[in-house]
Amino acid sequence: MKHRRISTRRAAAAGGAVVALLGAAITFQTANASEDAPRFEARTLTAGAAGKLASSLGERLGDADTAGAWYDSASRTLVVNVVDEDAAQAVRRAGGQARMVEYSLAELKGARGTLKERATMPGTSWAVDPRTNKVVVTADSTVKGAAWKKLTGVVAELGSKAEVKRAEGVFTPFGAGGDAILTGGSRCSLGFNVLRNGQPHFLTAGHCGAAGSRWSESGGRAPVGTMVDSRFPGDDFALVRYDRDVARPSAVNLYNGTGQRITGAAEAAVGMQVVRSGSTTQVHDGVVTGLDATVNYGNGQIVEGLIQTTVCAEPGDSGGSLFSGDQAVGLTSGGSGDCTSGGVTFFQPVTEALAAYGAAIG
Repeated sequence: MKHRRISTRRAAAAGGAVVALLGAAITFQTANASEDAPRFEARTLTAGAAGKLASSLGERLGDADTAGAWYDSASRTLVVNVVDEDAAQAVRRAGGQARMVEYSLAELKGARGTLKERATMPGTSWAVDPRTNKVVVTADSTVKGAAWKKLTGVVAELGSKAEVKRAEGVFTPFGAGGDAILTGGSRCSLGFNVLRNGQPHFLTAGHCGAAGSRWSESGGRAPVGTMVDSRFPGDDFALVRYDRDVARPSAVNLYNGTGQRITGAAEAAVGMQVVRSGSTTQVHDGVVTGLDATVNYGNGQIVEGLIQTTVCAEPGDSGGSLFSGDQAVGLTSGGSGDCTSGGVTFFQPVTEALAAYGAAIG
């Protein structure tokens, strides 16, 4: 029999128990577990391993019993939100740390559906924040007047499931990244070198160009490859085939005379420390703050399923590499702000692009 969660509002009415719920997840778990239930220690994980575990648990337990997860970089453990004790025990057995929350992922996705139906407008984004157990709606500087009133009204109707925040600047797809690559006067950026059917290719952002476009490296050189597929909007990734079957390094330019070797691809996890390389602003780091983000760039350019981060970027950084250690994580899509004042930046998950193209990190 499932032990369904107790609403935090009801817990608050019961007295001081709410302090344990909000302030110490381990205390709350112990209080809810039966005296003869086995004790499990949360496993120490790398960020990449935490992302894989989060994805596995999400698929196994489903949206009705979980509500996202995040990586605690200090303790190097995965914290998984759950809404009943059966799910909590499953998380503990798998090596994660279970945390009881008010809303399931299914309920938060319902809130996202309301936003998509009633508040889709240029300059907005939304993503589930597992730390707060809310859908965080972000509005850029273009959202004002009647649009702002409409947006905040919809968010208010969602109650404690959602909150709205402001972002400096304007949400736009950035125009380049990593090592600079050029086509028809436009500049974008090489994301990661990959192999597809044994042939060398590279990934970049879908908004950088269309299938059939020819790409060259910086410095006015002859074209080195042809874009064979581009997906934007909806997604934001593209695949370029190298013209010559020459080995290409699986590395990211660190702009200090060295490179970071890339050996594979990892799922992002909230709390993961990440680094971005781009041809405009070079190398900057930050943290993943949201997954499955929806971004409204304007002119009907809506992209879903993005990674939201605190990493800064500027025009000229699109398509560039987002990585954690030796693992590829994302391709720079767009955002707001700059690398002086900061901002919000969104990335296309690399794992989705690799799966779509049947490709692998070379």
